[in-house]
Amino acid sequence: MTIRTHPARARAAARPALPRVPALAVLAYHLVGYRRTWRSSVFSSFLLPLLTVLGFGVGVGAYVDQGVGGVPYLDWILPGLVASTAFQVAVAESTWPVHSSFHWTKLYYAQSAAPLRVGDILGGHLLFVLFRVLTAGAAFLAVAALFGVLHSVWALTVLPVLLLLGLAMAPLVFAYTAWVPGDSYLALLFRFAVIPATLFAGIFFPVESLPVALRWLAYATPLWHGVDLCRAATLGVAAQWSVPGHVLYLTAWAVAGWLFARRRFHRKLVV
Repeated sequence: MTIRTHPARARAAARPALPRVPALAVLAYHLVGYRRTWRSSVFSSFLLPLLTVLGFGVGVGAYVDQGVGGVPYLDWILPGLVASTAFQVAVAESTWPVHSSFHWTKLYYAQSAAPLRVGDILGGHLLFVLFRVLTAGAAFLAVAALFGVLHSVWALTVLPVLLLLGLAMAPLVFAYTAWVPGDSYLALLFRFAVIPATLFAGIFFPVESLPVALRWLAYATPLWHGVDLCRAATLGVAAQWSVPGHVLYLTAWAVAGWLFARRRFHRKLVV
């Protein structure tokens, strides 16, 4: 006797099952895509840190004889450059790829047609952004180790700090990208937010040398909190601000960003 299976049940049985955490399926999709395109990011992730250290740390540092606060300029600037790299990778991976997934490739709409919720789509893509932040930060730390500027075992805590910094920035940029109508607004984000934050967040010179008004704007940016934590970890000194205060401040940005991003994604993907 032959038992016939209903075609719909057969298609359901042939369909690969989702993992227990569906966001991991979205992460796996982005990792498979990155496996085919990772060569294009080698320059920005691995060679650019080396050139940046040589240019700013060694080149400019040669003219800063006294260092900063008694610390050689190369040792002082490098943790700031590590935090800045994580910051820029988090923002870059949260702008055009997200815009493309809404407007050009329609990836998010395809994923929402599958048994995935808005939180799964957003969470899976966010995990991939954190993966990019982690690999870029690890590459920069390896360059720092080659130059002998890691002075404490606390330097190992830089990687979780970079993840927290990426988590503080990426969801909010996801929300911004989902909100703006065109990609020209993404260039404005870099011009009026990312570049000023990079210049005035205590990476290249102490924030205390700024006028008072600009100083408090620098303190308000998540990047300064990441820079202070990374500098304290690599130099083995106390942070300028309290460590729990830094962590709570960055966590507050992450939670607020997640809520905004989830709201914007829900409005665009759920009719």
